[in-house]
Amino acid sequence: MSSFWSAWIIVLTIATLIVIIWLLRWNMKNYTDIEEGQEMDHEFDGIVEVNNPLPAWWTILFWATIVWGVLYLALYPGLGNFQGLLGWKSSNQDVQSLEESNEAMKQAHEKGLIVEYDRAIRDAEEKYGPIFEAYAEQSIPELAHNEDALDVGQRLFLQNCAQCHGSNAMGGPGFPNLTDDDWLYGGDPADIKTSLIQGRSGQMPAFSEQFSDQQITEMAHYVASLSGRNVDPKLAEAGEANWAVCSACHGPDGKGNQQLGAPNLTDNTWLYGGSINKIEETLQHGRNGVMPAWKSILGEDKIHVISAYIYSLSND
Repeated sequence: MSSFWSAWIIVLTIATLIVIIWLLRWNMKNYTDIEEGQEMDHEFDGIVEVNNPLPAWWTILFWATIVWGVLYLALYPGLGNFQGLLGWKSSNQDVQSLEESNEAMKQAHEKGLIVEYDRAIRDAEEKYGPIFEAYAEQSIPELAHNEDALDVGQRLFLQNCAQCHGSNAMGGPGFPNLTDDDWLYGGDPADIKTSLIQGRSGQMPAFSEQFSDQQITEMAHYVASLSGRNVDPKLAEAGEANWAVCSACHGPDGKGNQQLGAPNLTDNTWLYGGSINKIEETLQHGRNGVMPAWKSILGEDKIHVISAYIYSLSND
């Protein structure tokens, strides 16, 4: 935070402590002419107020909380930009990327700073690292029948993959269904693991500048006809004339190419929707969905377990 707001918080906090201490001391003294233990002039509903001092236990607890507050502010961050005498903080603030986070973690360790998040990460690695290493020594098809490994893989999937593919892994518009046998880049164990490690980037180009709206409509009808759907035969026949542009990736028979991530257009499974309008939209604007790479985030051992879980979804 800025120096102004840091100073504002420090002044406001210290002023509040001073007022509390003054209020406590003021209530510990008798400022009236009536001696302690004597009745005062206040009466309500037959109840007369007595000039009694604060209970000792109450006063002691109040002083203890003040002392604790002062010690806490001195030892831990929270008083403006002051970082505390212990050098403790909950996490490395202001990092904006994984690389910055790793570098901040490294520097904090070298300086002997106590960062709670870093400590939690190290403790988790020490505790669970050997478990993941043991899983990594097993093949993915073998792990796919290991109930304990699948439970771990499911939790990792829910934490990292469900945001796009859904908690049931059935995907949605633009996000593949991982429970069927339709794979853009291949559903073998090695292919699944490669997708997670390296990520995937869609490369469906836009044809709006290359073809007219009428030609786009004709091509959409031809593409839809490849999966046996009822379309306008004249439009489909006209669209076939431009199929060579698409066959470079999807193949002459339209069955796709997993090396390129080009989908099979004959199975009536559509990632972005299979209506004529959706196909036209895809042809006009292209599709460039991105599957992030998880190697630097999760590490290969965890990815191995997630791969086994994903593999199990379509290979029960």
